[in-house]
Amino acid sequence: MDTVIKTKKGAVEGLVSEDGQTLIFRGIPYAQAPVGPLRFARPQEKEPWEGVRPCKAFGPRCPQADLASMDFYGKEFYDAMVPPCDEDCLYLNIWAPRESAGPLPVLFWIHGGAFMHGCSSEKEFDGEGFAKKGVILVSINYRVNAFGFFAHPELEKENPEGVSGNYGILDQIFALKWVRENISAFGGDPEKITLCGQSAGCMSVQTILSSPLAKGLMAGAILQSGTGLPPRRSTPDREQAQAISRRLMEHLGVSTLEELRRVPAEKLMAATYAVQDPGVLGWRPHADGWLLPGQPEDLAESGAIHDIPTMIGCTGDDIGDGALRAGTAAWCENLLCLGRAPAYLYFFDRKLPGDSAGSFHSSELWYVFETLPRCWRPWEEHDYELSQAMSACWANFAKTGDPNGPGLPRWEPYTEGHKAPMEFI
Repeated sequence: MDTVIKTKKGAVEGLVSEDGQTLIFRGIPYAQAPVGPLRFARPQEKEPWEGVRPCKAFGPRCPQADLASMDFYGKEFYDAMVPPCDEDCLYLNIWAPRESAGPLPVLFWIHGGAFMHGCSSEKEFDGEGFAKKGVILVSINYRVNAFGFFAHPELEKENPEGVSGNYGILDQIFALKWVRENISAFGGDPEKITLCGQSAGCMSVQTILSSPLAKGLMAGAILQSGTGLPPRRSTPDREQAQAISRRLMEHLGVSTLEELRRVPAEKLMAATYAVQDPGVLGWRPHADGWLLPGQPEDLAESGAIHDIPTMIGCTGDDIGDGALRAGTAAWCENLLCLGRAPAYLYFFDRKLPGDSAGSFHSSELWYVFETLPRCWRPWEEHDYELSQAMSACWANFAKTGDPNGPGLPRWEPYTEGHKAPMEFI
């Protein structure tokens, strides 16, 4: 395959991996820059461009705090250079085999970050391992914090459905549609797209699974450490989403949407952190009755979610003091009761070497993406073997909806006779 690919908006030029096996395209725009009057607006079609657009560097991150300053996670994931912040952040990246024998399955990755920060170019993410296994990886940036989730009555007047907010999720669905329309040019199969996300990315996947706007857009879903069926419903409603938005405007001393759209991005970003209560996901998807008809957990229990194969799990020392593990098992039990497509339950409990953090939230990412050499930890041979096994399971699931394959331990789906998770330890 050539390094120049023609998309429906224009030609893009990528680069070849060091080993010559993978084509890499970084920073492909999938929508118009959400700036000026498009701040707090739904993603819009990108204007076509002439000539060949270089796509060899990652696109900017949505405005957010300095992640390198975070105590634990700064050292773990964010000590390397990341792209600058800019409201012009709606870009995606593609890793595809340079040589392939036909339409390939696609893994569509949604990053985490508490809906406040994060980006697709964090050092733990990479698609070369998947490309070598015959799977195309697509990773995306989307709007976070207030840029992605500000909701206000004035904004409701701009939309025929009378809703506002949830722009970060609309970005994700917009990017998903871009992939369906363009991925065949990169050797991909638009009918074989598997959503995959971790933490807030996992919550995003469940939101998309619950949205009628995404019907028919994906063939499977992988949910990592973010949701399931927890006992407590916590998705905000319209009023709750608008409450934090009102606090934001009061904090900034503005009274109209027009004024808010003129606030410099850096100042607006700082205010989004200032008005969020500690330990609470203030900026996040809310049940607006359109994109998200109700609580995701209620929709799942009633069967009002897309019926596709899922893989779901969490880590041993994950957030929530065991709540995620219970919620992932409840997700599988619910699908079993509904007679839905099979679910595969996993539990990652490898205690990472180098400190006492254990199998912490996000620790499985190094293994799934086979990026162990990018981390400071003193890995052991077992870690590399575990990484190979996990990435193979993820790739197999993208190919067939079943994580099993040659050379791997048998992973049984969740059934009445088998409810134990696959353990990665």
